[in-house]
Formats: sequence, C-alpha cells, structure tokens
Amino acid sequence: MKNNTAISENFNKTKIIATVGPASESKEVLTQLIEAGVGIIRLNFSHGTYAAHQQVINNVRAINKELGKHVCLLQDLQGPKIRIGKLKDEIIQLVNGQKLTLTPEIILGTESRITTTYTNLAHEIKIGDTILIDDGKIVLKAVLKQGNDLVTEVIHGGHLRANKGLNLPATKLSTPSLTEKDREDLAFGLQQNLEWVALSFVRSPKDIVELKEAIKQAGKNTKVVAKIEKPEALEHIQEIIAEADALMVARGDLGVEIAMEKVPMVQKDIVSLCNRAGKPVIIATQMMESMIENPLPTRAETNDIANAVIDGADALMLSGETAMGKYPIKVVSEMKKTILMVEQTAPIYNKYQPILTTSPTFYNDSLVRTACQLSHDIQAKAIICLTQTGWTALELAKHRPQANIFVFTDNQYLLNSINLVWNARGYYYDSMVSTDQTFADIESLLIKNNYLQPGDVFISMASMPIHSKQRTNMLKINRVS
Repeated sequence: MKNNTAISENFNKTKIIATVGPASESKEVLTQLIEAGVGIIRLNFSHGTYAAHQQVINNVRAINKELGKHVCLLQDLQGPKIRIGKLKDEIIQLVNGQKLTLTPEIILGTESRITTTYTNLAHEIKIGDTILIDDGKIVLKAVLKQGNDLVTEVIHGGHLRANKGLNLPATKLSTPSLTEKDREDLAFGLQQNLEWVALSFVRSPKDIVELKEAIKQAGKNTKVVAKIEKPEALEHIQEIIAEADALMVARGDLGVEIAMEKVPMVQKDIVSLCNRAGKPVIIATQMMESMIENPLPTRAETNDIANAVIDGADALMLSGETAMGKYPIKVVSEMKKTILMVEQTAPIYNKYQPILTTSPTFYNDSLVRTACQLSHDIQAKAIICLTQTGWTALELAKHRPQANIFVFTDNQYLLNSINLVWNARGYYYDSMVSTDQTFADIESLLIKNNYLQPGDVFISMASMPIHSKQRTNMLKINRVS
C-alpha cells in the first residue's frame, strides 16, 4: 500500500473550484488556496498564454506531491464567445436613441462604429432582435442590414470598454460550439493530461459527442463538463446530461441569454436532474463577486452559497474572486465556512434516488443505495469503496449519504478527477492481496488520520473476488475495536 495523503478531519463535502489568474497563479498563492479548501483549479482559456497555463499546471501538480493532495485541473474552453473589438479610446459613451454600427471589419471602434468578432452577425440576426453587451449593461436593437454591417439603435446606453462580451438571446447562431481556437487549446490540455474539460455555450448533445470524439481520438480519457448558458441547451437538457460527465450552470451568460428571473428555478431544476442521474453539477458566476474588492461577502452572496449547497450542487465555482480579486485566500475560507455550516445543519442528506430495474447494473445499483440507507440507519462514520472507474463513488454520492465517502484506487487519474464529486475523496491503494487484508489496511489508515475512532462504525464496499476488479457486489459493516 502507498499513501501520502494527510486527511483533514473536517472537509467540505461540497467542493470549491478556484479560477486562476494574475491574483493567484503563483505557487505560493496556489498552495494557500488549496490549504484553504480548494479542490479543483480552473484554467480559463479565454485568457492567458500556454506558457502561463503550463506553469500553473506544473505548480498544482508539485503542490499535490508536496501536500499529499489530489487537486484536479479543469480546462475551461472559450467556445464561440462573441466580443466587440478594440476601441479608439479607453472608454466610449453610448447614448440612448443613437445609431451604432457593428462591423466584422477590424477597426478601432468609436461611438458610431465598432468591431464584432462574429463575422456572420448581419446575415444571421433578424431585424428587431436584441443585442446585449457587457452582460446586458448595454442593450441594442437591430434596425438595418448594410452588407456585412449591422446598424443598431442603442436602447440602453452607458460606458463601453474594449473586448466586452456580446450576447444574442433571440438569435440562433450557426457557429460550432467547438471553435478552431478551442481545438488548439484542447490539444494543449490533452497533452497535459488534464482531468476535466468544460465546453462553453453547449446547445445540443451533439456538441458533447463531438468533443468526446476528439478526446477519444487523442487516446485520452479526460472528462467533459457541459456549460449551460444558452436557451437551446435548456431545450435538450436531458440529452445533454446523458452525454456529459458533469454540468455547469454558468449563470453569467445564462442570465443574459434568458430572463434573469428565470435563472434561480433553472438552476434548481438542472441540479435536481443531475442529482437523479448521478452526474456532478457545478454552480458558477458571481457567487462572491463583491469580494473582488471587499474583504467580506454580502449577506445575499452567503445566502446564494447556502442555497446552492441545499439544492444539491457538487461544487461551487469562484471566477474573478480568485483570478483577479484582492482577497483570493479569504474568499475561499469564507465560502468554506458557509458550506460547512450548511452541511452541519441543513437537511441535505439521505436523498435516495430511484433505480431503474432495466439498468444493466441494477443489482449493483441496488447494493450501493442499500449501503447509503444502511449508513444512515447505523450512523456510520464512513463508506469505503474500492474502485477502478469511479462508478461506485458516483453512485454513492448520488444518494447523498452523510457518512464520508473514501475512494481507494490504484488508478492515478481517478485519484484527481474524483475530487469534483460531492463528498468523495480519493486515496491511493495498490495492494489487493485479500479482502480481509485490504479492509484492515484501509481501516488502519483512517484511524491513523483521525477519521475513525474506537467504537466507530463504517461500511466497506468492494468487488468479490477482490482481484477481479469488477462492479461492486459486496458490503461489510465494520466497527473499530
């Protein structure tokens, strides 16, 4: 058996994702973020160079070795993000009622004409459609097409800076979800063996299939997160959940593409569907936005975090707060405090999901759910599973047991990737001699690291015979002597 993992006695079951940027890319700050409770590091490929991303990857993997952690890396592809171009001045002022032309020509924009990165805009938009810039702060209406240019009327003006995002909530775009830039970025990420990759602006399950095919052709097994931020995705949400390995409710663009008052219930519905399917789900954007500048969150942000935990999110994501904020470490500690308080006091456990009798793994599924129900009945401190694929851990997390889930495996890739899953922690184990010896080794390790005390009850799950490494087919109740 090999293990160098120092186990914390009080870990958060709902995981924390931190986006890396200028405020957090140094090894020193990354170490502090991970020690504060971050389990997943997000690399935002809308920004930064390959050299900068490479350095972060190297630093995280070095920290994992030094601290005995299994923090995983999430590559977030930019997708077909439409932006405006550069401006002649740092800020231009748009006034209600004025005309503003959007052109694919690369120019230095002025108050009357600016560049858009989407070359087919004038051909695909309908007259009367709404155009939103900078997350809806500026609202335009399409009024006239002039060749490749689109003339708009400013409905709600304001200050505009270069490179701001542009959303077309009423327009169905022909651009693919996986752009040429994304394919280049993906190739880099796959070379680095990153555990997760997120696809932006997913519109249908075909987008996920296309990305998975690219990963398969590269001979990798990177897991795919579908980012839900387009209204078309909501029309195909069940099929997207079926194809993806995890989902992200990306509330920034989603709250611009659909009416923002719809977002809270969409969030709850998606989380519920993912929980039922046993797919991890991430809540992202503006969770603690005020802490980019301030040392404490607002009451509303604290409530937002608590509600996401109660809804059943597997992970909560920090974006600008850790990428460019003034208090990257404090924002993580504040988020973790709220998560732990909710997990210690709210009725979020024992959410047993239905099992399909038609499932090819019906008996195994039933055994896992039984283990979760049993853990509640006997007040077990932990459920231990031996797994090669992570299937057992995902099935256990699906039913939200209060007992800690410990995943023991000799699959190095799984050790990190499982860190995105609610309540699951991976530990390296490669000595499959006998069932009794394996369970004794694991019990000894958990006692040594203060996760089990004399008198504690825990449940062990494995496949029999243990060396066959098949689907989990047995469970055993244990009491620490």
